[in-house]
Amino acid sequence: MKRIALAAWAAAAVFAGFVSSGFAQAPAGDAKAGAQKVQMCQGCHGIDGWRTAFPEVYHVPKIAGQHPQYFVNALKAYKSGERKHPSMRAIALSLSDKDMADLAAYYATGGK
Repeated sequence: MKRIALAAWAAAAVFAGFVSSGFAQAPAGDAKAGAQKVQMCQGCHGIDGWRTAFPEVYHVPKIAGQHPQYFVNALKAYKSGERKHPSMRAIALSLSDKDMADLAAYYATGGK
């Protein structure tokens, strides 16, 4: 029984460490400020059914309505190089944490 309790405690400690990492909680964003920063996103993510040919042909995902935390985590992963896409990496490198939070707030509202 002690082993189970110890294992549960260890798992909770690992989870708590993950939650307190840089990918944990997105700062509160301002959707109105985010609306002023969407130009770099709209060229690909604002066109229904859009496909891109670089670095390979694929459908561009819709980001309107995306959960803010997921949105920020994805941008941080592009910025760090964890996610691989040259165009998205370049865009993410130009964004501050506040920019990411504002864009996430804007797109969480459905991009309105």
